[in-house]
Amino acid sequence: MKKYLSVLLVMLLIASATLPSAALAEQDNKGKEVALSKQLKAISKKTYRYFEDFTNEETGLTYDAVRMDDGEITSQEFTSPTNISMYMMSTIAAEDAGIISREEAVNKIKNTLNSLDGMDKWNGLFYNWYNTEDASLMTDWGQFISTVDNGWLSAGLIVVGQAYPELYDQAHALVEDMDYAKLYTPEVGQMRGGYDVATESYTAHHYGAFYTEPRVASYIAIGKEDVPEEHWWKMFRTMPESWDWQAQTPEGYTETYDGIDVFEGHYSYKGTKYVPSWGGSMFEALMPQLVLKEKELGKNALGLNNKRHVDIQIQYAKDQGYEAWGMSPAATPENYSEFAATPLGMDGYKADGTVTPHATFLALEYAPMEAFENIQALKRFDTYDKYGFLDSVNVETGEVTQAYLALDQGMIMVSIANYLHDGVIRDYFHQDQIGKSPEDLLIKETFSIKE
Repeated sequence: MKKYLSVLLVMLLIASATLPSAALAEQDNKGKEVALSKQLKAISKKTYRYFEDFTNEETGLTYDAVRMDDGEITSQEFTSPTNISMYMMSTIAAEDAGIISREEAVNKIKNTLNSLDGMDKWNGLFYNWYNTEDASLMTDWGQFISTVDNGWLSAGLIVVGQAYPELYDQAHALVEDMDYAKLYTPEVGQMRGGYDVATESYTAHHYGAFYTEPRVASYIAIGKEDVPEEHWWKMFRTMPESWDWQAQTPEGYTETYDGIDVFEGHYSYKGTKYVPSWGGSMFEALMPQLVLKEKELGKNALGLNNKRHVDIQIQYAKDQGYEAWGMSPAATPENYSEFAATPLGMDGYKADGTVTPHATFLALEYAPMEAFENIQALKRFDTYDKYGFLDSVNVETGEVTQAYLALDQGMIMVSIANYLHDGVIRDYFHQDQIGKSPEDLLIKETFSIKE
């Protein structure tokens, strides 16, 4: 028997040695895919503990962040519309992963919806900060209505309504009441950054850059018919060539969509063309595709550009000599700051060696094997703990930020759910008429980066 096994082993070794290199690589990738899926399930389970331990059970509102200092936990017991959305979608992801039951998920989200019903609002839109204990408005932090944060809350509510039909009426009513027309300037064709209720004043700036996180709010506002479709074409793919303050002079051409001229401009990094975001961070580029079918429908525009941003993030980190990649706004030992692969931005944020794990998970569907390797690299920096990945590490100094953010935990949860379950969260979003009706906007555009 031993002799037979030895001969068999030798035969297997000979066979594997004669396999073409492509077949060996495919075999290796399949092994990595299995290992990645297994690892993602474990990470998801740990990550959701954050929402289980740091969400008020009565209000269903999640703490904005927690920090650890010598084992002591300091909780930031306030929340934002984006945090609320991340909690609801993470709870759906947890149910899809078998971490909690459907009944648990529905009950948890029902508490959140009840709180949202009773919260102070302006034209159906939510303020930026609320107390988690009683869902009251944090008036000492101002009375700001954020366009982008409301966009994320709308997205989460739309997903909830499709995931759990018994919650549809309540979730849908909240979305319908959110009047985005109040934040839109028809003469400009763009959304304001927000509105200060206390001073009765809008922000001086509009969200003019297209390839940034607020495109979710724009898409939803169009889907609700609060603003016209032309808004989509009135945002800048790059700023005009004559605006010489931007990081590069864009190249490109003018294309006409629905009767509106759009300058399809691009930047380049080491010969790779891309449409820039404002700051060059991963979450500006890829957070919207948590709910928008950019990869599936925007093959010549947003989906293609998402892939380019992932590729350049990885290349840029390599060029800087970093041992891990993924630059995006994150908690720091002192507070919170913006980080980026600087060339990817019109006015790029800094790169100082700070890497945040949520950026890796946002990139999962575009570079799964690279993400798998980066997860291992991040773990070598001791960033993986009780609630999954701590929020950031400086890969040059090795300093890890002992904090977790609800926003970033949510991006990790939803990214994993989409990767493991074939875009489940995006499917829920696009099943709703609000998510479905503007799909043609994603399909018809071709960026100038297409070869």
